[in-house]
Amino acid sequence: MASESSPPLIAAQLNHLVLNFPLLAKIEPKWSGSKEYRGVLDRFSLLISYCLDFIKWDVIFDAEYPMSAPDFIFGPEDESFQQFLVLHGEDPKSPLNRLGDWDSQDPTQLMLLVQELRDQYMAYQKKLVGEVQDDRVKFEISTIAFREGIEMQLSSGFDKPEEVKFAVPLVDININKMVPGCPWIYPQKIYLQVIYPVEKKYVSTPSAPRLKLVATPDLKTLFSIDDIKLPTWLAGMCMAEYLPPLEETLEKQVLEAISLIDVRRRFIEALAVQFGRPVEADPIFCRKATFISASGVFTFMVHLTITTQFPKQPPAIMLQSCQHFTTQGVPLKSVSRTDYPFSPRWEASLMAERIWDFLADEALIFKKYCNEQCKMFRG
Repeated sequence: MASESSPPLIAAQLNHLVLNFPLLAKIEPKWSGSKEYRGVLDRFSLLISYCLDFIKWDVIFDAEYPMSAPDFIFGPEDESFQQFLVLHGEDPKSPLNRLGDWDSQDPTQLMLLVQELRDQYMAYQKKLVGEVQDDRVKFEISTIAFREGIEMQLSSGFDKPEEVKFAVPLVDININKMVPGCPWIYPQKIYLQVIYPVEKKYVSTPSAPRLKLVATPDLKTLFSIDDIKLPTWLAGMCMAEYLPPLEETLEKQVLEAISLIDVRRRFIEALAVQFGRPVEADPIFCRKATFISASGVFTFMVHLTITTQFPKQPPAIMLQSCQHFTTQGVPLKSVSRTDYPFSPRWEASLMAERIWDFLADEALIFKKYCNEQCKMFRG
């Protein structure tokens, strides 16, 4: 068996988990727990997305008995989760059943087990939150119980007060299907994170919860939630009142962001009329395009980076020489520029014309810069 590797049966389980788990999961560096086979990696920490954060479990296989089911060690903050699993062990969906019928030859077993454990963990956290002696939290649970996909978590520790976290999925539309040729592996989602401090005593005017919009990472190629201002949480408000107008605003933002893909595409097509066919362009989100241009015998590339805020914001333009290089062989480039004639009210064709005119002068300045830099390299 190769040094510093996992046994084939264990490796197959890990590979299937990483490639097919429907939610974000990360495997931290593996280590060996075997005295006989110290180079054989049979243990690892698993990070699983939950409630807009990660829960960490240690997964313990045995290299000497790779056909055996793994053990799980849960974090110190979830000591009672194992007891919860035992109490619900008679449930037909209990992950304990899979451990008892473990089939090491089936590479899907670990992924299915982790999914079942996560489902049980969600039920466990819902039970903990439901037992919190805070009237506002209990009321919030009752008003949003009908919504699908909500995750909740009781967070506490020796050095921090108890808090209840909610992760509320927003905008019930399939964003992936709305983007033609969508390359995203995971469904793109937007969540509202709502964090309540646990108030065990009666408070006449409780403070507003902490609010934050969170989106899956790939969504930033379509639009940025950082540009969205959350509405004010008014005194006496609850989530059932707060969410509908927020979702309405977000849905409009998503639809507008998708429509702007075609706006960027038409702009790139207008640039092609001036510069010729791009040598490279983002065909899906239309966020980048590169053209080859020339000023006399000086040949250079024009890189355009188009923001999701286009046409409100002008594209960033950077030039790259095809004839001048550093001593390490790296092509010379200009600084990125957005300070050129541009108006969001112009037609795409006029934007392209003005960029063409701007580069007619800018190319001469860039050529001079490149020549001076090369003299310095030679000198």
